[in-house]
Amino acid sequence: MKKIIYTTLLVFVFCLTAAHAGILDNAIKSIGSPASISSDKGPDKSMDNDTAVSGLKEALSIGTENAVKSVSQTDGYFKNKMIRILMPGKIQKVADVLSKVGYQKEVDDFVLSMNRAAEKAAPKAASYFVGAIKEMSVEDASGILKGGDTAATDFFKKKTNAKMYESFKPIISSSMNEVGVTSSYKNMMARYESIPFMDKQSLDLDHYVTNKSLDGLFYMVGQEEKKIRTDPAAQVTDLLKTVFGK
Repeated sequence: MKKIIYTTLLVFVFCLTAAHAGILDNAIKSIGSPASISSDKGPDKSMDNDTAVSGLKEALSIGTENAVKSVSQTDGYFKNKMIRILMPGKIQKVADVLSKVGYQKEVDDFVLSMNRAAEKAAPKAASYFVGAIKEMSVEDASGILKGGDTAATDFFKKKTNAKMYESFKPIISSSMNEVGVTSSYKNMMARYESIPFMDKQSLDLDHYVTNKSLDGLFYMVGQEEKKIRTDPAAQVTDLLKTVFGK
């Protein structure tokens, strides 16, 4: 059993920098092979299990770091159509009405400010991904290999989502005040409620923006994971060069 797990881990870390897309499928087919595993440095220099696991963790560290950096920069959310935080459905009617009566700017300012708040809070996620990677067991790593294209992302979401929500929410709340979400929202709603016969609307902004921020973050982690599974990865550290170098 130890030998199978050992083989599985090494095959996976090799896949992280494989030169051909789709090589993960071929690697999975080889699971359970009795052949001994050795590093590319020489047939007699077998790579120990700890090195293989460390290589996997470092590869995932790079993937999550890339995702966090991507969403943390200015327009990381706002100019990415896949994760841009849009007008909440609950108050879409408000936006539609205001747009028709000349208040499109208030609507646009509100949407932009929500995305700015998410971008400001996103760096906080890095420490949670680091913690989850450090705690990853051999069984976790094996499950990631045997899972689908976003198995690692699913692992991170299970391990970190609740914790990050609790951490993100107060940061989101503070960020929304700093970048003007709250004032934009109040201004927009005041415009709407000043129109005759319009009912008041309510929304938990902190909850909405926090959830959308995390949804966008995990989407980007998933994209990074897919790259890891199918594209060559840069060997940017000594450990990765040891594990993947030829």
